[in-house]
Amino acid sequence: MFTRLLNVIRGWFGLAVSDLEKRNPEALLELEAENLRKQVGSYNQGLAAHAGLAERLMSQVRKLETEERELRARTTAHLRAGNKDAAGQHALRLQTVTRELEENRRQMAQAEETYRNLVKARDVAVSSARAKIEEMRLKEQASALAEEQFGGQLAEAHADVAELPAALKAFG
Repeated sequence: MFTRLLNVIRGWFGLAVSDLEKRNPEALLELEAENLRKQVGSYNQGLAAHAGLAERLMSQVRKLETEERELRARTTAHLRAGNKDAAGQHALRLQTVTRELEENRRQMAQAEETYRNLVKARDVAVSSARAKIEEMRLKEQASALAEEQFGGQLAEAHADVAELPAALKAFG
């Protein structure tokens, strides 16, 4: 019983809000436009943060690629010089750097894919919000046109009602 009463109260509030929305469609349009601006700003902040992560990964990859080339050259030089211990140490470090480089490249590929997905999500959200705003504008225009037409018909009806007593006197 109590839940039914709550549903009735919610319904009244819903009707009141709907009535307010109908009375002030420009405010709704402005609210949607503001929501769109906030949403785009939020998406752009996320994209910028993600781009920063991708840039750090690219920097690490470049650094590791340089280190890998140097270690290969040192390992080769020590092997040619007969320094097996030094060549072994450089070879172990080379293995570690190669693994790190592969992992960073994998992470960079994932970061690029995530960035593309974030851009798509932002674009979908923006186009959806723009479509909603355009739909609201069209509804507002249709409502204004209907009100204009109804207002003209209402004025004609008032004129006819005003002329009715005079017409009745003419017959009577």
